Amino acid sequence: EDKSKRGLISVVIVSFFMVMSTTALAGGLYISEFGTPSMGVASAGSQAVASDASTAFHNPAGMTRLDGKQLMLTGGALYSTVKFDPDDNTPIASNNGGDAGGPAPILGQFYVHSLSDRFKLGANLISLTGAILDYDDDWTGRYLNTDVTLITVTLNPTLAYRVTDWLSIGGGPQIMYANLEMKLKAPPPAGTGKVKIDGNDIAYGFDIGAMVELSERTRLGIVYQSEIEPEFSGDVKLSGGAVNADAGTDTKITLAQFIRASIYHELNNQWALLGSVGWEDWSAFKNINISTGQGSQNIPRNWEDTYKFAAGVHFRPVEKWLLQVGFAYDTSPVDSKDRTPDMPIDRQIRYATGVQYQWSEDVSLGGQFVYADYGDAKIKNNLLKGEYKRNDLFFLALNVNWKF
Repeated sequence: EDKSKRGLISVVIVSFFMVMSTTALAGGLYISEFGTPSMGVASAGSQAVASDASTAFHNPAGMTRLDGKQLMLTGGALYSTVKFDPDDNTPIASNNGGDAGGPAPILGQFYVHSLSDRFKLGANLISLTGAILDYDDDWTGRYLNTDVTLITVTLNPTLAYRVTDWLSIGGGPQIMYANLEMKLKAPPPAGTGKVKIDGNDIAYGFDIGAMVELSERTRLGIVYQSEIEPEFSGDVKLSGGAVNADAGTDTKITLAQFIRASIYHELNNQWALLGSVGWEDWSAFKNINISTGQGSQNIPRNWEDTYKFAAGVHFRPVEKWLLQVGFAYDTSPVDSKDRTPDMPIDRQIRYATGVQYQWSEDVSLGGQFVYADYGDAKIKNNLLKGEYKRNDLFFLALNVNWKF
């Protein structure tokens, strides 16, 4: 029994090198592709555009620019291609894991309700669901990760108030449900055993924003997102190796606070320029705290703060059509010695395009495409060495916005 307990806690400690990373990949490093029109400009200017119901999510203060009631529904898919190329001297020789990527759906709902000219209510419901990574079971990095399935759903009610003709403020609470299931091979002394980790939690946060309308054609927006710390409570099961055991586990993780600021400026009736900058407090993600009935441990992650830069263009060739193009760059949160294959993220580059069509006075339709390059993501640790020859995400989504 003591051997089983010691084996289980050692496996749990190694296993949870991956927990926070998987969560961040789906809810973040805050992927912002939720099918809204801002996807078409790589989210450039998304805190300042405020022209449809999705502003309830991007910057709740912008809801004061909308009249009546508006509802936006979005849907689409992402597809990732993740192919590892191990070095010749990688510590555990085996195959490269194949293509660990795959599909996941994109869903979103955004609603704005006018209480008066100055007060607005909003509600956002967002979900990103799917198998994020699925390596071959016997690949060279099998002691760090084989596959992961994550389901997250976030509800975000918001309230906005127009303070003056040029200043609005807004914000609201966030309620996030997350369910996480992952598998990996048990490292020695468990030998050929398998580890399955299954946990869930409801976590809370908030966002606040402000919008400054400098003129009819120019506005600025800024949003602060609080830190959220879900604590995954669930089960760890070790089977098939030198030991067989089960235990409950509680693991507190940190989803970083961030600030994003945007500008939207119309040059004329056809052209508009959009830009954004942002900071994400990933240096707060230095450790993962793991506790079970057999012990506890802090696992170092040693991430760094990241910075976002985005630019985009709107072009309206005729009144009913809007064409979009955008570019974004995010700095890397981690270096090669601390990076692991559960989240092979390096610097991120996004190329985006989209189109919106005003179907009628009350209905608009749109579609967006984003290609995201997550870099070489080199890994150099005592279990794995190499880099990613493919590390790409493709996003395609549609949206419809109704005015009531």
